[in-house]
Amino acid sequence: MEVNDVGPTAAVGGVSDRELWARAVNGDRDAFGRIFDRHAKTVYNHLFRRTADWIAERLLSNTRRRLRRLVSHDESVGDHADRVAGEVDDARRMSQLHRALARLPRHEREVVELCMWSGLDQQAAATALGVAVGTVKSRLHRARRRLGADLADRPGVATSSTSKNPVTVEEVAR
Repeated sequence: MEVNDVGPTAAVGGVSDRELWARAVNGDRDAFGRIFDRHAKTVYNHLFRRTADWIAERLLSNTRRRLRRLVSHDESVGDHADRVAGEVDDARRMSQLHRALARLPRHEREVVELCMWSGLDQQAAATALGVAVGTVKSRLHRARRRLGADLADRPGVATSSTSKNPVTVEEVAR
């Protein structure tokens, strides 16, 4: 896989991912931890949006604990009731959104996934899909209209304040 100037090579905090990766390959655990910290949330959010299942968080949590042990960091554990309740609500909303997205034509669903969930601008989505920008705009408009109508009929779709998802049901349906 070729890395580009936006993601893996972008310098954050003065050190690029490429440089950190080179250090990690040579056994620098701190460098690997920094790469993980930079990208774990993005990967996790992608998995959650694709699966509507918090199993991705458990895998992420286990990996983080394992990394903390490697780099000798300690973290206290608090009450998890609010977090668990939020996760249950998020999973329910994401399942509703998945069902609504499944009812969209594939070309509209792809535009929602690229623009709303992956954060690509319309030009980048058009390039990725091999279509004109105007096509992306019209597909996104139709998808939002359909999702808004579909989700408006479903009670309990509102986003909770504990939601960790960067793109909510309401944002997609706008």
